[in-house]
This record gives sequence, structure tokens and C-alpha cells, in this order.
Amino acid sequence: MFWVGLGKFLRSSSPSTDTFGTMSAHAGTRTWGIGMLSYTAPEADLGFLLFDLFQAPERWASSEGTAHLDADLAQAILSEGGRLASEVFSPLMQSGDEEGCHLEGGQVRTPAGFKAAYEAYAQGGWMGLAGDPAFGGQGMPKQLCVALEEMFFAANASLYLYPALSAGACVLLAAHGSEAQKAQWLPPLYEGRFSGTMCLTEPHAGSDLSLLRTRAEPQGDGSFSVSGSKIFITGGEHDLTENIVHFVLARTPDAPPGNRGLSLFLVPKFLLTAGGTLGDRNAVAVGSIEHKMGIKGSATCVMNFDEARGWLVGEEGRGLAAMFTMMNYERLSIGLQGLGTADLAFQNALAYAKERRQGRDPQGSREEADSLLVHPDVRRMLLTQKAFNEGGRAFASYVAMMLDQARYGTTTEARAEGEAFAAFLTPIAKAFFSDRGLECCVLAQQVLGGHGYLAEWGLEQCVRDTRIAQIYEGTNGIQAMDLADRKTAREQGRTAMALLASLRAACPPEGPWGQEVSGALDTFQRATEALVAGAAEDPTFAGAVAADYLELTGLVLYACLWQRMVPAALRAAQAGRVPTRFAEDKRTTGAFFMAKLLPKITLLEQTLKAGSAPLMAAAL
Repeated sequence: MFWVGLGKFLRSSSPSTDTFGTMSAHAGTRTWGIGMLSYTAPEADLGFLLFDLFQAPERWASSEGTAHLDADLAQAILSEGGRLASEVFSPLMQSGDEEGCHLEGGQVRTPAGFKAAYEAYAQGGWMGLAGDPAFGGQGMPKQLCVALEEMFFAANASLYLYPALSAGACVLLAAHGSEAQKAQWLPPLYEGRFSGTMCLTEPHAGSDLSLLRTRAEPQGDGSFSVSGSKIFITGGEHDLTENIVHFVLARTPDAPPGNRGLSLFLVPKFLLTAGGTLGDRNAVAVGSIEHKMGIKGSATCVMNFDEARGWLVGEEGRGLAAMFTMMNYERLSIGLQGLGTADLAFQNALAYAKERRQGRDPQGSREEADSLLVHPDVRRMLLTQKAFNEGGRAFASYVAMMLDQARYGTTTEARAEGEAFAAFLTPIAKAFFSDRGLECCVLAQQVLGGHGYLAEWGLEQCVRDTRIAQIYEGTNGIQAMDLADRKTAREQGRTAMALLASLRAACPPEGPWGQEVSGALDTFQRATEALVAGAAEDPTFAGAVAADYLELTGLVLYACLWQRMVPAALRAAQAGRVPTRFAEDKRTTGAFFMAKLLPKITLLEQTLKAGSAPLMAAAL
């Protein structure tokens, strides 16, 4: 079993180290181990969500596709994944940022230690965890996988981006590749010997992919000659795997203009022989690597295709639809980058606040100086992070549950509902997680004061690394437009209202904070109705209010989940599955969310109702 082998590897080669160090109460003097940032996998909270809040093992047992997974196996996977993240990935986060990637003679060199860590990940079987068992995957449900993704992104976002892109490439190929393509390419991708990329953006074509110019000429033998340049390609070139499989959007000679003229092609770095071994180098080369604000250990490349040999994936002219399979996967994944890094920042800010002594307790103290935790504003910053992080973790699990329902649901109706809800929730997850992720990283940095601005403490890296999550895989403005226009206004709010009905059934008024949650759901209903009505009259309305609508919806969803988490935690504590302190923490953090964060929806409803006039009438 892969998790047993990985556990032995970790225990023998990577002893646990306290990487945060000890801070003096005076002048900030420190002793430290490996770097300043320290990460502890939130295994208890992730297990609580799976086993107590959402009772996932009961659903796994009822579906043929997931019946092989039970609570014991899921717990073992969580534990070993957390150990790999905290003991192997995390110690390389700051050193990887300091060193960055290097382009040497057409080859990208990743930071020291990245290759060994990636090999530990690949050899442990983690790359194929959710993969199709017919081609060597483990067939694990998404609800388990998002828990692991959060931990790996938290431990080292730059390093985890390489396997995260490969996982999305596997999803794309499994959904749209021919049987021959899947048999040839999925096994080495699942093994981690090959990695994957998606090549969309060009210098003149970013969010508007209809402007793409990369060409694909048929060669008469089933292959195509692909020529063009792509920019911002994550993992486009690196030294972690023996081959890289690029999924490239391009136009065939007779393709019509616009998105309907785009086709998708599989273009490997190395061609394969008839026996499946590496053959000749393909005409694919890295032109340069970007020098970025953050995620410096992740190679962001300009890729040049000069009559490279490639093969059509799916139908000609349907490339963008196929590519969206990967993009939607990556959008949730990138949201988890924001969530995970925010939790890393919070853990270190909380540890600092407990140790650092500055000022006196406003309620009275005889000490020369007290812990930062006595100060109300410090508590505000820390509790904001905690409430958003734990609420986000629950929301990620909920979205993943909908994806699993779409794939493994036992009825046609259940699968259709899961697919509709997952599509509606994905842009919220990507944008709300990454917006809150940056907000929480900045708050964590603020807790450290001047130390938060210094590179050695790591919080400024969290801010830099998280910033990109709001930009790539579709900017958060585009996510908001997708939600407000395509997913709500254009379909007259049908999915939003179906989700609302489901939330009302799961969050009865007699539950904790019943009045607050019921009021929040009413606000969501009014906002949705106002959006649909406004968009019918004004073509700029949806775009003008999209960001407000997404943030309002995210806050309402978190409120529903906090209402459900508290009684679930109390039941788990009574049954002895979690400590009593765990349940009490849920109650007090939930109370903070309801009192201090949820009321923002009132303001958001008002700004939404203001419509587009204040924006469109202004002279710029």
C-alpha cells in the first residue's frame, strides 16, 4: 500500500523538526531550526469535516465507485499526506523562494531539494490518488483529495503547483482523450514520471482566448505540426520529471475565427517510441522564465512551439470546451492555494502572538508586558483568519462533495444536482478563497508588526505567494462575472434558487444562530432576485455588481456551514471523537463569524442594489 511505504520513508529520512523556533519576550531574539515558518497539518479538523460534519464514509459505502474507501483508510491517507506536507514540502518553502528557478542552456533548474521532495511525492503514489483505476490511478473521491491539496499548498505552494497542474492534465485527458491516448499517457502521468501543463495564454491573448494565433497543421498521419508561442506556462520546463506533456490550444488551417475555431492538442516534450519509451526531443523549447513577485520556486515559462508534433484531443473545434475541464479543476485547486497559505500564515501568527509580549492587559495586569493575545485588536485579526480558514475548509469539502455527487451519485437526479451545484460554487471557491487568503495573510503579517515585513520570518512570502491566486486561472473579476452573469442572470437564477432550497433544508431556524442564518439566506434570495431583474434591463448590471454578489454569496455559504459545524463538533466531542476544547473552539469562532463578519452582507446588498450607474456614468 502506497501510504504505508511513504510513512516508512518519511519516518526514516525526515525526522520531525520544530521550524518555527522560540521567540524571546524581549527584543525578538530567536533560536530556530530549519527556517522560520512552521506548518502543522490540520489533520483533526480535516478528519472532523469528513467523518463528522459530512459523514463521508456513509456516502462512499453506498457508491460502487468509492466503496473501496472507508474511514480507517481515509484517516491513514490524511495522516501520511500531512506528514509528507509538513516534514518534506514545508522545510523547502523559504529556501525555494530565496533560490528560485534558473534557466541554464534551455533547461530549468528548480530549487535545491525540490526534485527529491517531488520524487517522494511521486513514489508514494500521490500523483494518481484520484486517477482512473483502469490506467493505474487510485480512484479516490474528490472530498478526500481537497483535504490533501490544502495541506500541500499550505506547506509549499511553489512545489505543489507542479503536481497540481499534472493532476488537472490527467482529469482533462481522462475526460476527452481517446482510449489509445489514455492508455499511452495516463499511466506515466499517474506515476509522476511525466508531468502536464496547459498552454493557453499568448502575449496578445490573455482572458480573451478568441484571439489565439497558435497554428496546428495536419500532417496526414494523424498528427499535427504545432507552431506558436505561449506565455505564463506553469511548469512549462523543469527538472522534476523525465517528460512534460503540454496541452495546447491552437487553430487548424480552416478553423473559423473566435472560440469555436480552437482545438486542443497533446504536445510532449519528448516523443515516445512504439514501445512507450522516450524517443526524440520534440520541437518545444522554453524561451525564458518569468521573474515574479512570488511562487518563485514554480517555473513560469514562455514556451515556443516550432513545428512541434502534436495530436488532437477530443473533437476539432471543441478545444476550449475540453480545456475548461482542466481549467475548472485548477480553479478549485488555486482557491485551495489561497486557503492553504492563509492557514500557514495564521498558524505562525498565532504562535508569535502567544510568545510575543508587548503592552499590558487592558483588563489589568501586574506583568511588565503581556502576550499579544490580551489585546482586542490582535484577537480580531487572529479570529478573522481562523473563522475564514475553518469556514473555507468546510466549504472546500462541500464543493468537493458536490463534485463527487456529480460523478458517483446513485440517481440521475442526484448526479445532475451535484453537477449544477459544483458549477455554481466553483467560481466562488476560486475567488472567495483567494481573496480571503490574501486578506488573512496580510492580517497575519500585521500581527507580527515589523517582523512580519522581514523576509526571514516568512509572512511577507505568504503575502507574495498568495497574491497570484487572485490573478491566474481566470482573474477573480472573471470568476465573479461567471457567477453573476452566466451562472445566475442568464439562467434566471434557477441553480441559485435550487441551492437556496437545499441550504434552507440543511440550516433550520431552530439551529445555532438560526435567526442570523435565516436572515442571511433571505438576503441571498433578495440579492439573486435583484441581480436577475437588473440584468434583464441593463447589459452592464451583472458586471457592475458581480464582485458584490460573489462576496455576499461566499459569506452566506460560510454562515450555513458554521451553523452546521457547531452541533456536529458537540456531537463528536460527546462521542469522544474530538476533544471538548475542539468543540468549544468551534462554538466561539462561529460566534465571532456571525457577529463580526456575516453582517457585511447588509452593506453588500446595498452596493449591489446601486447597480451600474455609479460605475458607468463616471468619466475615467
